[in-house]
Amino acid sequence: MAPAANPIGKVFLVGAGPGDPDLLTLRALRTIEAAHVVVYDRLVSPPVLALVPKGAARIDVGKQSGRHPVPQSEINQILIRLARSGRTVVRLKGGDPLLFGRGVEEALALAAAGIPCEVVPGITAAQGCAAALGVPLTHRGIATGVRYLTGHCLADKALDFDWRGLADPQTTLIVYMGLANIAQIAVQLVGHGRSPLTPVLVISRGTLSDQRWLVSSLQTAAEDVENAGFASPTLFIVGEVVALAHLNKAERYACDMDQPAVAT
Repeated sequence: MAPAANPIGKVFLVGAGPGDPDLLTLRALRTIEAAHVVVYDRLVSPPVLALVPKGAARIDVGKQSGRHPVPQSEINQILIRLARSGRTVVRLKGGDPLLFGRGVEEALALAAAGIPCEVVPGITAAQGCAAALGVPLTHRGIATGVRYLTGHCLADKALDFDWRGLADPQTTLIVYMGLANIAQIAVQLVGHGRSPLTPVLVISRGTLSDQRWLVSSLQTAAEDVENAGFASPTLFIVGEVVALAHLNKAERYACDMDQPAVAT
């Protein structure tokens, strides 16, 4: 497909969802199919990338903890440069583009450069992974709220959260990028009043065929995750709702674990 005649193209910040391409929104799919260029992160799954048109260029700008081969400032400039060439640009991000995805930084850079931008929301990793294992994020009488956290912090910095508020037993906690700091997170939550037996659901590559999961507790989560050899990206769901999981209803998704550790 030839680039549009308009000298200024448009950038779409598109949520690729948790991994399973069936969980893309129709708007996301149609936008991907119309792209001249797709700029994507490492959290975008191969099945979703397979939907990119054969004639569209692909640019990998993926980064992970401690390794940013393409700095964020350069990613911003790539998007601006491509749009100024008249192309329809899809910036494809895992989950939802505005939830811990630096989508706002990119949107602000595009706005400052006068580049049209549209956000196409996606199903978050938390929603997709929880649903894949039959875990409700809220439930009357058990969990009245949900809080989304990033477990990643700058080098030599401690995680700075409202730990007392997070210790509320009726709040479900979703921890993104928490693999390196789950021990610190668990200690802080227990130290501020949350029960050490609070269930923790650990999920890696949720909704994909090689999905792995483990049920643990705040007391043993760090040890269990290390023993099981989980790798990034890994999501943690903390709260009593984990005990409501209907794991037998997740047959659609393969679970590659020898024996899940269940807190008692």
